Amino acid sequence: MKLNQLLQIQKLYFGHEELARALGITSDSARVAASRYVKQGLLVRIRKNLYLLRETWKNISLEETFEIANLAQVPSYISLTTALDYYGLTTQLQRDFFESIALKRTKEIKVESTIFTYTKIFKDLYFGFQKKHNFFIALPEKAILDSFYLMSLGRYSLDISAMESHKFDQKLLADMSEYFPERTRNLLLTHEYLAAA
Repeated sequence: MKLNQLLQIQKLYFGHEELARALGITSDSARVAASRYVKQGLLVRIRKNLYLLRETWKNISLEETFEIANLAQVPSYISLTTALDYYGLTTQLQRDFFESIALKRTKEIKVESTIFTYTKIFKDLYFGFQKKHNFFIALPEKAILDSFYLMSLGRYSLDISAMESHKFDQKLLADMSEYFPERTRNLLLTHEYLAAA
């Protein structure tokens, strides 16, 4: 067992190359070793060639989890209720469930008891996010727009009563909403998130 050598890896996440260097083996051998160490519970596999040490995963912070969410499907950014909760704009709590918006595909990745969901949207709507720390997350106004857009398509459920609607930048929300379909804007009006023209 090369546990001590594994523990020398100081990075949050790593791939076969870093594992090969830590263990002093070839990349091909590292692929085999990674699979074995996942089965033994020493490593946690996020996706192909993306691993964390078990101890790192057990003690991961929220911001580090967001960073991993970004990497599990590229490109993507944290959004929807996950982002709204992060900004303190909803009282709806989520545990071990992280939502992202993506360009490539809609999918779900389960890592032990943690679920990462990715919802694909059109390229024209893939904007309105920022980099905080080491992860990408929707601006508050974009997170609510993403939510209402998916709600208008019958693909998402948002607890409106849990929202702190007065905390949004109304001008930014109105400006961003112009890029969304009319049914999204109408839904925002219905729930009084936009002022009627």
